[in-house]
Amino acid sequence: MTNPTRVASVAELENVFQQELATDLWAAAETAFALATRSRDLGNWNRSREWAKQCLTLLADFPDETEGDVATKRVSVGGVPLPNYLHEGVLRDRFGDID
Repeated sequence: MTNPTRVASVAELENVFQQELATDLWAAAETAFALATRSRDLGNWNRSREWAKQCLTLLADFPDETEGDVATKRVSVGGVPLPNYLHEGVLRDRFGDID
């Protein structure tokens, strides 16, 4: 029997991220956010900041003028909940100074 609340491992999410980089950069940004969250939850703050920076880098190529521009397309990635909106302010609120 499978556990419906199982959260993907960092390695599983990294594989998804690599696939999305080639096909859907917005999805890759969402997955980078999930990786930042998962890494933070596992206590790996350095890796969490690296993923948050990667997410910011990807988001820089998208418009951010309206709520629709920054609305996430998925509710979660690999069992990691996503915020309703994904932008620099959310990243800084969740992960602190990521420069």
